[in-house]
Amino acid sequence: MATDYSARHLQVLEGLEAVRKRPGMYIGSTDSRGLMHCLWEVIDNSVDEALGGHADRIEVVLLPDGSVEVRDNGRGIPVDAEPRTGLSGVEVVFTKLHAGGKFGGGSYTASGGLHGVGASVVNALSSRLDVEVDRAGKTYAMSFRRGEPGVFSDTGERSPDAPFTPFESNSELRVSGKARRGVTGTRVRYWADPQIFLAKAEFAYPELVTRARQTSFLVPGLTLVIRDERGLPDTPAADGPHEEVFQHDGGIAEFAEFLAIDPAVTETWRLQGSATFRETVPVLDSKGHMTSTEVERDCAVDIALRWGTGYDTTVRSFVNIIATPKGGTHLAGFEQALLKVFRKQVEVNARRLKAGNDKIDKDDVLAGLTAVVTVRLAEPQFEGQTKEVLGTSAVRQIVAKVVEQELTARLTSTRRGDKAQSALLLEKVVAEMKSRISARLHKETQRRKNALESSTLPAKLADCRTTETGRSELFIVEGDSALGTAKLARSSDYQALLPIRGKILNVQKASVSDMLHNAECAAIIQVIGAGSGRSFDLDLARYGKVIIMTDADVDGAHIRTLLLTLFFRYMRPLVEAGRVYAAMPPLHRLEVNASGRAKKEMIYTYTEAEMRRTMAALTKRGRTVKQPMQRYKGLGEMDADQLAETTMDPRHRTLRRVTMADAAKAEEVFELLMGTNVAPRKDFIVDSAHDLDRDRIDA
Repeated sequence: MATDYSARHLQVLEGLEAVRKRPGMYIGSTDSRGLMHCLWEVIDNSVDEALGGHADRIEVVLLPDGSVEVRDNGRGIPVDAEPRTGLSGVEVVFTKLHAGGKFGGGSYTASGGLHGVGASVVNALSSRLDVEVDRAGKTYAMSFRRGEPGVFSDTGERSPDAPFTPFESNSELRVSGKARRGVTGTRVRYWADPQIFLAKAEFAYPELVTRARQTSFLVPGLTLVIRDERGLPDTPAADGPHEEVFQHDGGIAEFAEFLAIDPAVTETWRLQGSATFRETVPVLDSKGHMTSTEVERDCAVDIALRWGTGYDTTVRSFVNIIATPKGGTHLAGFEQALLKVFRKQVEVNARRLKAGNDKIDKDDVLAGLTAVVTVRLAEPQFEGQTKEVLGTSAVRQIVAKVVEQELTARLTSTRRGDKAQSALLLEKVVAEMKSRISARLHKETQRRKNALESSTLPAKLADCRTTETGRSELFIVEGDSALGTAKLARSSDYQALLPIRGKILNVQKASVSDMLHNAECAAIIQVIGAGSGRSFDLDLARYGKVIIMTDADVDGAHIRTLLLTLFFRYMRPLVEAGRVYAAMPPLHRLEVNASGRAKKEMIYTYTEAEMRRTMAALTKRGRTVKQPMQRYKGLGEMDADQLAETTMDPRHRTLRRVTMADAAKAEEVFELLMGTNVAPRKDFIVDSAHDLDRDRIDA
């Protein structure tokens, strides 16, 4: 077989052919994520102009025909001929891989576009791309089809399906009009190629808005306009064009305040500094040859951080305004210095803080932290074109040194305000350490128990017989009275019961330690057997479904909310996996009298509206209902057959799955309704009072 494989079997992909053959290498995927990445590449080129102080307005328009247009008032892409290729600057940027103004030529001191492939990759993966440049009083235009320059013969509205004539000998950057004096800028409109991207791929407006807001924080003074004209259902633009404008002059300190959702322990602290480092990189000489040269780089560090009373951590990191969601050397340096500084301060104040001999961990310091970490440097090294991880090694020590110096100065400051905040912060970190140690000890009793160890589970648990996690169900039942009925109604082969007494602890307000000391919370965590918080392991959960079964009244709804808060805060992967459900017990039992040939029957209804509709339908058919009809106030009022038939038997019951389609929104709602901050909750109750339906209150 080896003799059949020779050089003639090798293929050399030149130019943009490689991009179209292996798009995932450049944009990650060909679904909506890859589609959005292409848009970021075009937007980031405009943002780089703003970062250099050459632009202050960027507009992004999602058009009804599936195309998108990005406009800026920067300097405009160069239109003169590039000396080595003889092509116009516009054509070089959009057709040549690894070509651009960000390779150390002095045009950009810090930028997000670094590899010179962004615009050309977008062009290669577009069925049509039109670019217009305003420079020197003229408007220059050029069009491309799947990366090839040419002319579209449009008779009306622009379309990628219009007749196209490629340039054969020489390309032409045509002058399409006049620009007002002093006006410069670039407009790029493109249609993503359906041959490349999946049919279901589409631009995500919420993601675009989030990115625009984020960029407006990172580049103070920059105005970003996002406009959606697609008219898609279930979007803000469903009833007409929708536009949002973002501009923030407060920078990353304002960004950190925006991201934080909990009451503050400290103010937003700004840690700033810079340093230089040397690295050897290939540099283009005047003849176009690459020469290894040692250059000196400047690295500016700017960090905004604040600690709150909560326990969640939000850290956003950026390099030249490009988000690095998977971190890199800058984030590693930041976390390394944080831990070092706090360990030293806790050691110095160990006696006052009663810290003992235990050492704080990174998670203890990060609890309740909201931080925005930004670094700016020329030609940073990223791992891959998607730029999710910074790889420049020297940045780690520079960030660590800045954080160590600036944060130590804050924590040891003698100013009254700083001193008080530092004391509170150190107490919080030590409390987190103690809670973690307590949780670790508690965790040892939370693993799935085998038959010999089952005695360690709570005595009140009525467990099931099956050992198949996928089949098993855990019903969390309100009260002992309902438990007695549920025991008779369940299928003990795969349905387990755990009763809880009344309302459990509101864990949104309580600390981890308080939660672990609460008997009901501890029992639920122990029975599920997968741990809690950061140590939660979904694979160790003892049951395939966790079903909350409470009374169909206000108290039952309150208990269900408290239980969901517990799951959301400490067993979130269980909710994310769709394994938490709420049972739907009926509200009414209608006993329909026999009439003629029609036999007596029982009908269950689950809402007042459904009951009224059912009664009206029965009356219309000439049927009567035995009065008074039965209104269930609680699960204990049902007998075992009724409970099994309506709520527990999989053949007849209705379950409501608890989902987390929007985790950030869910976090916000839980904090509003269950958190420590009372004022916003009071405002919410007052503002929503007029929407209250008094008939739904069981009083």
